[in-house]
Amino acid sequence: MKGFAVSAPFAGRSFEVRYEGLAAINQYDADGRTMRYRITEGPLRGAEGEAHYQWTRVAEGIFAISWQEADGSTVVHVDDFDRGTSLSFFTTPDGRFHRLDGRLRARLD
Repeated sequence: MKGFAVSAPFAGRSFEVRYEGLAAINQYDADGRTMRYRITEGPLRGAEGEAHYQWTRVAEGIFAISWQEADGSTVVHVDDFDRGTSLSFFTTPDGRFHRLDGRLRARLD
């Protein structure tokens, strides 16, 4: 399933991702296309914004989610919502590439 055909199963929900040296809150709007992010820990702490994302189901409970931020950063997550794991691959505006492996948990807010 591609991201714009139907709403993402995680739409309307908020998740915390925790990697070594970085934590963030990702809030996926109910429209299934828009998300807000806020970096809560690490050297990028305080960065926040809104982006349009696309998603693809990889396997049961596992989704590849990608977006580009206003500053030009690109982000791809492979999130396993059933097992609570997250892989993140992102570039910063200066072209540095990062790979992170961490935990994912739903928030109740």
